[in-house]
Amino acid sequence: MNPLTPLLPELEAGLVALGLPAQPLGARLLDYLALLDRWNRTYNLTAVRDPREMLGKHLLDSLSMWPHVHAGKLADLGTGPGLPGIPLAMAIPGLQVTLVESISKKTRFLREVVRQLGLDNVRVLDSRAEAVDEPGAYDQVTARAMDTLAGILAVGGHLLAPGGRLLAMKGQRPDAEIAALPAGWRVESIQDLAVPGLEGDRHLVTVTRDPPQAA
Repeated sequence: MNPLTPLLPELEAGLVALGLPAQPLGARLLDYLALLDRWNRTYNLTAVRDPREMLGKHLLDSLSMWPHVHAGKLADLGTGPGLPGIPLAMAIPGLQVTLVESISKKTRFLREVVRQLGLDNVRVLDSRAEAVDEPGAYDQVTARAMDTLAGILAVGGHLLAPGGRLLAMKGQRPDAEIAALPAGWRVESIQDLAVPGLEGDRHLVTVTRDPPQAA
C-alpha cells in the first residue's frame, strides 16, 4: 500500500480544479510522489521535504501548464527529479517526454521511476542541455526553474523543430527577461497559471522563433 494514500483526496481535488481526471491519474502521481519522498530522504533530490507540500509545489504546479502542452515530443531541460516532465507525461496522452538532467543521482532516480511505474513514453538523458545532439528533434522544450529565457534558449534552443515552442514556467511576469530575448525569437503568449492551494504569481511564457522573412 502506498504510504501517502491519505493525501489522495487532496491531490484528486487539485486535479479536478485543474480540469484533469482524478483517477487513474491521482493514484499514478501518488506512486511517483512516494518514490520521490523515499529517495529524497537519502539523496536530497529536492529542497521540499514534506510530501503534502510536494502536492502543490511540485505536482499541481507542474500540471498547471498542461492545457498549453500539445501531444508530440517534449524535452524537459534541467528536470531535476522529473518536474514538470513526469507529471505531464502521465497526464497528456500522446506526449513523448525526454528528461534531460546532468546530476547522476537524479538520473538514477528518474530511471527507477520510469522502470517502476512503466512510463513507456518517458526517456532519460544523463546530459547537460547544450550537449544533447538532437537538433530540431522536439516540438516543445520546457524548463521549470532553470535559467532566464535567453539562458534557456542558449542551451536548448537548438533542440526545437521549426515552429517549435519553449514553454517556460516563471513566477512573476518576467518582463526584463522578455526584453532581453535574443534576435530571432519572440513571445507567442504569456499565460497566468493558477495552482490549487498555492499563493503567489505563476506564469507560463511561450517563446517561438520569428517567422522567416519573405524574400
